[in-house]
Amino acid sequence: MRHYENLVIVKPTLTEEEIKNTIALVEEVITANGGEIIARDAMGMKKLAYPIEKNARGYFHVMYYTVAPAAIAEIERRFRINEEILRFVTMKYDSKREIKAWNDMVNKTKKVAPAAVVAEKAVEKQEEVVA
Repeated sequence: MRHYENLVIVKPTLTEEEIKNTIALVEEVITANGGEIIARDAMGMKKLAYPIEKNARGYFHVMYYTVAPAAIAEIERRFRINEEILRFVTMKYDSKREIKAWNDMVNKTKKVAPAAVVAEKAVEKQEEVVA
């Protein structure tokens, strides 16, 4: 099993529910091909450096996972035929140094995610108090 990172940019014209379904399909493609998703980072809607298919923005989602190298071709093929994905990039981490960097990014993502959830709950509580 090798370590990989995938950045997927989803069309901004989709509703929030459609974006979640698309991300779920992307993750299903990885797990169906024998991969194990270790961490995910929903970066949200961001401005693109240049328009892609007349879209100036896109929903960014990063996944860190391990999978056999033979499965990558099928995973990328499925990403290419999904019309809701504007762009994707797959990065392989091979050397010990790269794997250490991958582990650091996974740990950073896992630490940031709970903090973001706590911050969202605090904002919701403040909104309830104000209302």
